[in-house]
This record gives sequence, C-alpha cells and structure tokens, in this order.
Amino acid sequence: MPTPGADVPCREGDPTYDVRWPWNAGAPTRPLPPGLTCVFRVRDEARNLPWVLPPVLAAVDHVVLVDNRSGDGTAELGLRVAAEAGASARYTALDYPFEVSRAGHEHLLTPPDSVHSLTHFYNWSFSHVRTSYSMKWDGDMVLTPEGVGVLRDLSWQLPGSGAVVLVPRHPVTVVDEREAWIDLQSRFLEPWIYPMGPGFTFVKAFEWEVREFPATSERIIAPEGLCIELKWLDTDEFAHWADVDALEQRRVRRKQREREVVTALREGRGEDVAHLHRIVAPPGVHVVDHVVDTWLPQARRPLVGRPGPRDG
Repeated sequence: MPTPGADVPCREGDPTYDVRWPWNAGAPTRPLPPGLTCVFRVRDEARNLPWVLPPVLAAVDHVVLVDNRSGDGTAELGLRVAAEAGASARYTALDYPFEVSRAGHEHLLTPPDSVHSLTHFYNWSFSHVRTSYSMKWDGDMVLTPEGVGVLRDLSWQLPGSGAVVLVPRHPVTVVDEREAWIDLQSRFLEPWIYPMGPGFTFVKAFEWEVREFPATSERIIAPEGLCIELKWLDTDEFAHWADVDALEQRRVRRKQREREVVTALREGRGEDVAHLHRIVAPPGVHVVDHVVDTWLPQARRPLVGRPGPRDG
C-alpha cells in the first residue's frame, strides 16, 4: 500500500526512503526560496573530498551530501571539511544504506521505484533540496577559482529564469603527486544545474538515470576551464559498471574515451593519444592544486581540441 504523502513510494515499503518533493510540502502558492543547493551522491570519495568540497561550499548556498555505503570515512570527512570551512550550518549529511545497481544491465533490470535503483536514489537525494535551484555534482569534480566565481553569480541570477546550465568538465588522470594528464578532446558537456520542480526529475534510461527538463528550457553553457574531473591511475574507474563490455555501445562514447586514456597511460603511451596533455607540477605542489590554481587559469583558450602532446 502506498505511503500517505509520498510522491514516489519505494516498492520496498520503507517510508524513510519514499520521495517527497519539496514543492508539494508547503502551500501551493509558496515557491521554494531562491538559492542554489549542490547535491553529492558519493561512495568512497575520501581521497577526493579535500579538493572537491571546499570550493563547492564557497560557491553555493547549501550542500547536501548523501553517502552510499562508504567504507573509507567519506561521511565523517565531509562533516569535518564543512566544519573547517565554517559551513556546517549550510551542510546536510544524509545516509543511503542500500546497495545501488551499477550502471549498465544491472540498472536496466532494476525497477525505477526500488531503493536499489539509480533513479530512485537520485530522486530521493534531490528531494532534500530546499532552494529553487539544484546542482548535480559528483564526488570527483573540482571547481577552479573561476568556477567558484561563476557559480556564485549564477546562484542569484538563475532563480525564476527556468534555465538549465551545462558545465564543461575536463578529465584529469593523476599518475602521482606531481604528474597528471588532462584530456582536452571534447568539452564533455552535460547539464548539471536545474530548477527544482515537477518537470525536472530523474527518470530511468538505458545505462543510468537522466534528469528530464522541458524542451523549451533555456540552455546556458558555462565557459571552459571551470571544472576538472579527477581520475586516479591506481584505481578502477569502471567499478560502478556492471559489465565493462557495455562500454562498446555507441551511447557511452565518453566512457570509451576514458578507457582509451587509462589504457594508454598504464601502458606508457600517453603521448600517443590525441588531445591528451601531460602536466608536471613544481616541487612541493600537488599536481591537482597545480592544475586547478595555475595550469588551467593560465592555459590559452579555447582549451578543447588543442593538439597534443604538451608538457606543462
């Protein structure tokens, strides 16, 4: 029997994990207050959070971090980073204790209203937003200082516009503390910032979830160089896929490119990959800090499509 008041009851019958949309919670004439909330859905991101979380806390009005069965102290570290940034009052930590289907055929076989579905997981996570705009952000995405400034401006300009914001991101594969490779083949462009409302919820697609938005929505494309996506050469970047053979599908060309890059770097062939650029940090500076604070801000534009290899 559906739970009273639930907009999307989970089929397992646990009312704690039913989806209750905030725009249905109050008076119909009372819109959500203006502002931008960033929602993280994370698992074992303790390695990345010291780079990922502080700039986001500086850029948006509120952060919701949903931890999904981490075993590396991600949830505790997130609380500590928020406290050190003086942002505890703008930080909400939530726990999602269910095993979530991996991208690919596991996701396809899981009903979208199950607590094990990526679709339900995302909708439940975003149902905790209490501002008029929300931002889907991953636990491996690092804003540059320019990115912080752009998001700060957007947080007060977007409310009431109905626009969707697409943010280019640049994958950076870290070899060690001083060496990394940045992939500038394409903008890897997708929408990350949306209004909160019934036309902007997550639905099930073939490999993963997607967020719907009206075809009439204005699309704002942010500049290049605002965000990097961290990859680590010593980790399995495809563990969240049920079957890596699914990467051969044309629908997932971005993942095909990621596998091409990782394979080449592990075989010592980074310079053979078009548009892949080697970056070496100066002594005493971690390469992630060097990329975000120095290399990207100083790199000539346009970034994408620049022929490689290039030492920096």
